[in-house]
Amino acid sequence: MKIRPLSIEGAYEVTPAQHGDDRGVFLEWYRFDALAAAVGHSLDLRQANLSTSARDVVRGVHFADVPPGQAKYVTCVTGAVLDVVVDLRIGSPTFGAWESVLLDDRDRRAVYLAEGLGHAFCSLSDGATVAYLCSATYRPGHEHGIHPLDPELGIVWPTAAPSLSTKDSAAPSLTEARARGLLPRYDECRDFVAGLRRDQDIDRPAPS
Repeated sequence: MKIRPLSIEGAYEVTPAQHGDDRGVFLEWYRFDALAAAVGHSLDLRQANLSTSARDVVRGVHFADVPPGQAKYVTCVTGAVLDVVVDLRIGSPTFGAWESVLLDDRDRRAVYLAEGLGHAFCSLSDGATVAYLCSATYRPGHEHGIHPLDPELGIVWPTAAPSLSTKDSAAPSLTEARARGLLPRYDECRDFVAGLRRDQDIDRPAPS
């Protein structure tokens, strides 16, 4: 398993080793110890979600109040999606930036995103099935969204006709969400993650 940090602090791409023969393929798509060694603390698994989407469906940009926020570990088990991480943390050096990773049933990559980051994806195939491991359960009133087509974010979606839910279509822009006090603060997110690391005292690999 290879774990690579993305350009947004707190986001990682995970590429598993696949073992296949004429019968099929076996892989470990999640290893709590490998992830903990990379990010500095283990994922406190509280909820697992699964969605299926038609081609051109865009879901997100979703995020939760910090604390406790909702870290996510996301993979696509059938089909393909373009997975997007957005930095919504006020005060972050990369505030407003986004990065994408192709998740599909060929390379079997996953994406981990820490508390305070926004998550979205676009389905590249009919029936794309996405599985999410989450560090917190759904809390009505503490979950929010940013409009995925907000020009300020400028996410380049791989479709000319994105299909959005009613809720996502009504989501505020980044500027509106900031003015309404919905966005998490970078310092509070860092303090929260630092507290997880202190509590768990995970050994991280020595820098090379």
